[in-house]
Amino acid sequence: MDIKQKLLAVLGSGAIAALMVLVPHFEGVRYVAYQDSVGVWTICYGHTRGVRAGMTATQAQCDAWLVEDIEIALDAVDRNVRVPISETERAALGDFAFNLGEPNLRKSTLLRLVNLGRQDDACNEYRRWVLAGGRKLDGLVRRRDVEEWLCRM
Repeated sequence: MDIKQKLLAVLGSGAIAALMVLVPHFEGVRYVAYQDSVGVWTICYGHTRGVRAGMTATQAQCDAWLVEDIEIALDAVDRNVRVPISETERAALGDFAFNLGEPNLRKSTLLRLVNLGRQDDACNEYRRWVLAGGRKLDGLVRRRDVEEWLCRM
């Protein structure tokens, strides 16, 4: 089953359920800290807060951080979006915020267009965010494709 089929199975349960499928799909899980494509120390499912070299985690810790990090990302969306949006749009923006952080969400044309009620134009913005360390990454292209798909639902 591909990621879109998995998401379709949980979409009625809201943005949190969608992100519990989406984030692990794109982040994968690693129990030993590593530096991501831009040099940020990372562990588990893309967790970065307080991570340092040599750090290890259990599956239970990874699961707890995943829930916490998803809640932080959705809180960022809720703080910054000024117009009503669907749960699928919230999930797309939540994944964007999870992956790129609230500062990038806040300064993005994507958010500006969402807040102007220009949904179609906003959805087009996801595909612009595919660079990491100045390089276009295939994984980010696929991730942004899914976010754009969610945005258009």
